[in-house]
Amino acid sequence: MDVADIDFEQVYQGTTPLASKIPWDIGGPQPLIVALEEAGGFRGEVLDIGCGLGENATFLAARGHHVTGLDGAPTALDEARARAASKGLDITFAQADATRLDGYEDRFDTVLDSALYHCLDEQARHAYVAALVRATKPGAQLHLFCFSDDLPEGFPVPARISEQSLRDTVGQGWTITRLERKAYTASITRDEAAEVARTMLQGEQAPDLGSLPVDEQGRVLLPVWQLTAQRA
Repeated sequence: MDVADIDFEQVYQGTTPLASKIPWDIGGPQPLIVALEEAGGFRGEVLDIGCGLGENATFLAARGHHVTGLDGAPTALDEARARAASKGLDITFAQADATRLDGYEDRFDTVLDSALYHCLDEQARHAYVAALVRATKPGAQLHLFCFSDDLPEGFPVPARISEQSLRDTVGQGWTITRLERKAYTASITRDEAAEVARTMLQGEQAPDLGSLPVDEQGRVLLPVWQLTAQRA
């Protein structure tokens, strides 16, 4: 299986090897985003783009933010609505093409991208960044988390993003104010990550993941970029 060709709707429907334990579904908000919110990183109308199952959007709404969650996978959106409803939260979830964002022009003050960017190819990334400019107000902030080039060789991910690539692409329409290497919490252990790698690589030798740190629950911490940028 080519990881670049993952159909996320099939993942959420349970018909791919990733479905047994979705690596990014940790059953709560991403700790990096909790820290970002506590530091005052969100204001005004918030867009959670590539919201998936809605845990980050739900967390932000519970903290008093007005959040719109957009994703391309209908099954994920249905589950996101159910999770939000179970907590009594009113969040708008809708299907959208992240590279266009038609109908959302000049709307948002803050954008959260929690691991969508690296799922796009180079051409789509440029279209996506331009779409975010159109969907936001002047002075809006973008918070973006994506896999870095520190990931172990051979580990199957859609893309490893270099610092220069981020600066060249996101820098078109946005002024980058923060770009740091961070650790992103996955739902899987090292052994589970190795099993996912073996399945995805279809018999090829799995990478050595012993260098990847884990949290107190044994969950793998994956190397990412944390980027903050301001719209001109």
